[in-house]
Amino acid sequence: MLKFYYDYVKTYLNSKKGQGMVEYGLIISLIAVAVIAALVLLGPKIANLFNNVSNKM
Repeated sequence: MLKFYYDYVKTYLNSKKGQGMVEYGLIISLIAVAVIAALVLLGPKIANLFNNVSNKM
């Protein structure tokens, strides 16, 4: 019975099923950080551009 639990834990620790999902999660989080940084840096410039266009109309 103890060997069964040992084999189960050993199999569980060596499982790589969630590895792909973790990698996708990391990629999505890096993309989100890049988008947020771009919006913080470019947000005021884009807002000024739209304000200038709307004022000229």
